[in-house]
Amino acid sequence: MWDDAFPSFLIGLREGLEAGLIVSVLVATLVRAGARSRLPQVWTGVLAAIALSLSFGAVLTFTAASLSTTAQEAFGGTLSIVAVAFVTAMVFWMRRSARSLAGEIKEKVTEALAMGAGVLVLTSFLAVGREGLETALFLWTTARAANESAGPLTGAGIGLLLAGALCWGLYRRVLRINLTRFFTATGVVLIVIAAGVLGYGLRDLQEGTVLPGGTAYAFDLSGSVDAGAWYSTLLQGVLNLTPAMTWVQVAGYVGYLAVVMTLFVRGVREQSGAGAGAGAPAPAGAGQRVGSGADGAVVGGKRAAAPPVASPAAPPSARPPAEPPPTPTTAPTPTTAPTPTTAPTPTTAPTHRLPAWLIPVAVVAGPALLAGLVVALADPKPAVGETVAVSETACGQGFTAPEPGRQDFLMHNTGNQTSEVYLIDPSSNAVYGEIEGLVPGTTRDLVATVAGGTYAWRCVPADGKAVTSKAVRVGGAAGAHAVVPVSERDLAAPLTAYRAYVDRGLATLVTQTGKLSDDIRAGHLGTARADWLTAHRTYASLGAAYGTFEDFDQKIDGRPDGLPGGVHDKDFTGFLRIEYGLWHGEPAAGLKGVAQQLAEDSAGLRKAFPHQDFDSSDLPLRAHEILENTLRFDLTGDTDQGSGTGLATADANLAGTRELLSVLKPLLTTRAPRLLPTVDADIARLQKLLDSAHHGTGWTPVDRLDRAAKARLDGATGQLLEDLSPVPDLLEVRKSA
Repeated sequence: MWDDAFPSFLIGLREGLEAGLIVSVLVATLVRAGARSRLPQVWTGVLAAIALSLSFGAVLTFTAASLSTTAQEAFGGTLSIVAVAFVTAMVFWMRRSARSLAGEIKEKVTEALAMGAGVLVLTSFLAVGREGLETALFLWTTARAANESAGPLTGAGIGLLLAGALCWGLYRRVLRINLTRFFTATGVVLIVIAAGVLGYGLRDLQEGTVLPGGTAYAFDLSGSVDAGAWYSTLLQGVLNLTPAMTWVQVAGYVGYLAVVMTLFVRGVREQSGAGAGAGAPAPAGAGQRVGSGADGAVVGGKRAAAPPVASPAAPPSARPPAEPPPTPTTAPTPTTAPTPTTAPTPTTAPTHRLPAWLIPVAVVAGPALLAGLVVALADPKPAVGETVAVSETACGQGFTAPEPGRQDFLMHNTGNQTSEVYLIDPSSNAVYGEIEGLVPGTTRDLVATVAGGTYAWRCVPADGKAVTSKAVRVGGAAGAHAVVPVSERDLAAPLTAYRAYVDRGLATLVTQTGKLSDDIRAGHLGTARADWLTAHRTYASLGAAYGTFEDFDQKIDGRPDGLPGGVHDKDFTGFLRIEYGLWHGEPAAGLKGVAQQLAEDSAGLRKAFPHQDFDSSDLPLRAHEILENTLRFDLTGDTDQGSGTGLATADANLAGTRELLSVLKPLLTTRAPRLLPTVDADIARLQKLLDSAHHGTGWTPVDRLDRAAKARLDGATGQLLEDLSPVPDLLEVRKSA
């Protein structure tokens, strides 16, 4: 979380300090002008600016939620580019304006005092609002890049609080900060961070199909760099540098950094040279520090001209502190007050003044109501569409071309059979949405995102005869996500290949369990331990078929959970029972029968397997379930009976998953081209972590891993599981096919 907090902390600190300096100068100017009664107008403008910024953030968040996945990527990428432009402009503006900021603000305040309350509110609103909008946009962008909001929000909050404390110290003249150096140093860091945001935004635009080259990688270090290591997390969180980047990302990152950093550094050098020449007579360091108070402000070394009510000749030591009221010897008298604060009141009839709380409430509620209106019009919830009939004779009746966006179709079964219904692209049979088990006479919602393309309904009653409705055309750009359905025929070739893999593995298992039995019968328990691990890893690598092995799986690799006698129960057999005996000092005589039974069960499984029913739909499910069980049992030590080889079993499970994905590759590549490269990188990362725990013929027990190593292992497995999670849905056998 904290690595994602730093960019937001820096932007919160810098933007907060800019806005705070402006407010402090506004307040100091009014106090010195004897216009304390006008301070509420300043705070009203500040509150309105804060409300507008928060409302802007809400609009960004909820508007993006109403878009399709592709549109969200394009929207987020575009706003990332806009955020980079704002940050870049802000960095250069503050570099140029730090020295004259106070003077400019005071001139505006003096004009506002002469023109009325509304102008003063507007002045403070515009001054603070710009910083707030920039902060909201950059914060939304960084939160989206981090895929979480806690870190960025925490960082921004800390930065704003620190900025507020600094501004209070400056106002009270407790602190004096070299603003020129501050804005130069933070400018350099922000340019580097903005380069990373630009790279991330370009990647979003590629994933949103706005820019080409989404698969043209300049480098891919996913297999050699631990993405979960602290240094990787820090680089990704702070600089948005990832192990794999496309050529477009690299070109944008390097190009932006080279051009903008060069211009910034050159401008700093020119400004420093000009400042040194102009300020030669001044003492060293003069014109560099900043402080503000009720008696005036010094920003960048230039003391802003005070309003005419104060005596400019009064020395600084004779001027009053920030908060206490002026003393009679130095305070301006009422007769010398400026015209704006003492203008005569026109002689008009008495009027009823508005309550003092009304304007602040109005300016805060206004942006919130406007944001709510924008969100409502953006329609993040799916639009309720027409009712569509589902039956064997009237499939799709009532369906007309919908508007692009998220739509909620009311699917009503008007027939007399339970049916499945699919929203499809009739040209490719790709599925946009589906409902299974729609009972006659019932209505259910089907929510789908509609974009440019052709759509039709396919109804599949219980008798299996599919009916397809008339197609309709929706205008606009394509972009809706659809899944090309898989039939049992499509899975036939992968199933045949995997069955052959399992058959070869079972032949090996029979040989290995026979050798294990011979070792124990001969009393060679040391050799038996090594052969046990070899045989057990062979069985573990066949995990995708465990649902096919029927009762053999419990006999060969069953756990003692739930058995009345636990590890001593007579029904506790197989690999884990032998493991318990070998690593708990049981004599060979007590294990001979169990080892012989394991060898016989392995031979029986090999003989039965060719005739066992292997459901092809199990293959996509096992792609996720094998490692799910690994994380649940092997990486927790739950199945360990004393050998401490849970990581060896996990390694075998990973090998089995890799084999399964290889036979499913043709189907996955056409449906999700980017999935397998991502999964391959995850597998390589997990394999590297497992290899680090393998020492010769031994493995580090799970309970002896240090906390950091265990966290990396769990994190890598969890990430792989997350990236594998779409496989069952992508390759689900659908009747629409």
